[in-house]
Amino acid sequence: MELQAVVMAAGGGSRMMDLTYNTPKPLLPVANKPLIWYPLNMLYKVGFEEVIVITTKEVQKMMSTDPKMKLDVKMKLDVVCIQDDADMGTADALRHIQQKIKTDVLVVSCDLITDSALHEVVDLFRAHNATLSMLMYRAEEFTETVPGQKGKKKAAEQRDFVGIDGTGKRLLFMASEADLEDGLAFRKSIMRKHPRMHIKTGLVDAHLYCLKKSVVDFLVENKTISSIRGELVPYLVRKQFSKSVNSQKSQNNGDQNTMPKDGTFEINVSSHDELLLQQTRELSCWNDHHGDMSEAYHGGRLRCYVHVTEDKEGLCCRVNNLAAYIDANRQAPKLFEEPTIHPSAVISERCLVGGDSFIGASCQVAEKTSIKRSTLGVATVVKEKVKVTNSILMHGVTVEEGSNIQGSVICSNAVIGRGADLKYCLVGSGQRIEPEAERTNEVIVGTDQLMEI
Repeated sequence: MELQAVVMAAGGGSRMMDLTYNTPKPLLPVANKPLIWYPLNMLYKVGFEEVIVITTKEVQKMMSTDPKMKLDVKMKLDVVCIQDDADMGTADALRHIQQKIKTDVLVVSCDLITDSALHEVVDLFRAHNATLSMLMYRAEEFTETVPGQKGKKKAAEQRDFVGIDGTGKRLLFMASEADLEDGLAFRKSIMRKHPRMHIKTGLVDAHLYCLKKSVVDFLVENKTISSIRGELVPYLVRKQFSKSVNSQKSQNNGDQNTMPKDGTFEINVSSHDELLLQQTRELSCWNDHHGDMSEAYHGGRLRCYVHVTEDKEGLCCRVNNLAAYIDANRQAPKLFEEPTIHPSAVISERCLVGGDSFIGASCQVAEKTSIKRSTLGVATVVKEKVKVTNSILMHGVTVEEGSNIQGSVICSNAVIGRGADLKYCLVGSGQRIEPEAERTNEVIVGTDQLMEI
């Protein structure tokens, strides 16, 4: 492959700690498959045979020893472990594997679930000899009740302000709302070259990026950049219109990253075929803009592009909070052709299992039980006269007879006592709910699981 694939799977899932306390985020079950399986399967389907996976020793151990965490992918996985307690961002992780990077790279987060056309992002990268191409999708609000969060003030999501040219592909501006206390301001160099720019606020970064190899080399030299999303991408977008990048002097420097006298490290990104590509552009009548007779790309050599998914392209979401996790469990089964009830599951003939439910391997569902719009994990046991509606039960859960579970998430190995009534609750891993208990809109976890403030 012309690109090396890298999957980032070392994040701790700080926005969903109640779910990730005993199960690392990359291995959270989504439709009974580990979360990391989805980006790996996407890469396999487009032809990748080898993937570098950056993760922790804990995740590596669980993948190799726990049958429920088996990834079942037909690719060679080059697993690179970082320290569990290391304070490393995604750019730090990419810097960590720099010696393994021999070509341009495709970087994907382990929490991305999508069947959108990956080739759209790669084609932009190829066609424009881009420094960066990335995937974004339109934000959607989760309208259902989130377990344990009724009455809590919802934290305001920080919006991104994204500037895109008239073609809808060239990424001209990108900044977080938190960084714009003094309002929006644009460089004159951007407006001269692109007088019409569309500013969008309803887009979400999918954390899928194509990057030049020289960008990875740049990260090795510039250790102040820790995050791809928060620092590297905005830096590259800004630098498109920097004189130092687009000057004639830098054109003569090939792929070399240079250190000016003031000590500020600059990135100069080009292709080894830059001279041939330049001659091709000069001989071609094609242009990437309207309104002037300037050469294609206005002579700029550092170029950033974005593909924004449309609804018709299919599913695209990041599983980075509880609401997204719930929605992903309902949407993800559409991405693979498997029976909704695993062949090894034992289902009573006198129970009702809706076609919109997903029943995992070795499950047992007793008579006079109703399962609607829910997911049951591996080896989950549901006894007589139980109702489970709009809920997710992870692996190894036991639900005693006569219980009612509605709109809830029950983590692995929890036990729901006889006759318990749970509505919109999150039950932590290994927790026991007493018989006849009535709980509504609660987060039920152990004291050692509570987050310190």
